[in-house]
Amino acid sequence: MVKLWSVQHRFWSIVTGADIPVECQIGGGLLIPHPTGIVLHPDCRIGPNCLIFQQATVGMLDRSDVPTIGGHVDIGAGARVLGEITIGDHSKIGANAVVLSSFPPRSVIVGIPARRVGESDDKEPVGLHSVGAATLP
Repeated sequence: MVKLWSVQHRFWSIVTGADIPVECQIGGGLLIPHPTGIVLHPDCRIGPNCLIFQQATVGMLDRSDVPTIGGHVDIGAGARVLGEITIGDHSKIGANAVVLSSFPPRSVIVGIPARRVGESDDKEPVGLHSVGAATLP
């Protein structure tokens, strides 16, 4: 069965041009409506119910550790989330943003380098589905 999963993973990686290693710690409910070109570092942690658009990258910066993405985070097309940083629950990262520092929950993050420009209007309580929840080891 594992061999079949490996073949399926390889097939869809080639078809979509996405690099999403099986080692990634991804919470349930991840949405990838356009998977083309998405690159995730094998050690990154992504909380539950996140949304990642095409050409986004979550990875290392200068041999640092990798990002931890909270639950219910939206990552826009072409965004780069790099380095040993944490993105708080219910945050939104704009298209083509280059995120090099940590941000608190409910942040709206845009720009190069990224900065916080507001607060997300997501109504769900923060922390209910955080990265540290039982959904991730």
